[in-house]
Amino acid sequence: MLMLYTYPRGFGQFSLSPFCVKAAALLKLSGLDWTRRDLDDPRKMPLAKLPVLNTEERLIPDSHNIRQYLESQGAVFDPDLSDIQRAQSHALIRMAEEHLYFNLVIDRWGNDAVWPTIREIYFAKVPALLRRPVANGLRRKLMRGLGTHGIARYSAKERMMRVEQDLKAIQTCLWQGPFLMGNRPTSADLSVGPMLAAIRSTPVQTPLSRRVAEDAQLSDYIDRLEDKVPLP
Repeated sequence: MLMLYTYPRGFGQFSLSPFCVKAAALLKLSGLDWTRRDLDDPRKMPLAKLPVLNTEERLIPDSHNIRQYLESQGAVFDPDLSDIQRAQSHALIRMAEEHLYFNLVIDRWGNDAVWPTIREIYFAKVPALLRRPVANGLRRKLMRGLGTHGIARYSAKERMMRVEQDLKAIQTCLWQGPFLMGNRPTSADLSVGPMLAAIRSTPVQTPLSRRVAEDAQLSDYIDRLEDKVPLP
């Protein structure tokens, strides 16, 4: 049986990581038998991150690689899509995973109002006396990385303006049906939906989390996808 190494549950989600939620949804739709194993420290995993899929042959890191493996085993996530729709799907996935995601990260790790809660949840297994110095050190390292990436150089207002364009693009796609590509979930939904759900579930309300939570169209879409692709 396939085993998905994933971050633990949190904030009402299958996992603290939207990429782990995506991988679980891919497995769900593949029809293959699988189970989960929660990890807190991914440093010994390939690429030093999660999710990782354990197959009989090897460990497969990264949700994109997991999708490719499942497709090699016969899974079909985008049936009946035209070439243009496949291109649109690819663009939506990249938008969610390369832009919305980093806005989610900075909203949780870089926001002083949210950080204390994130620190206590993410680092709960670190002894109390070490928790703050360990967590704060990793936070500083992460924020330096986001500065190098570039996203941390923008003001909160500028970041929200950019996110707003992403959300409007998603909403435009949703006018054509209950899911991004029509009447059934496809690979784009398995990236975009978990990312929006993670933003909405941030444990301390922020302008970003409220933007998604208070938008009926986006929230209904998240709920609809979770009902259509229920995870254990």
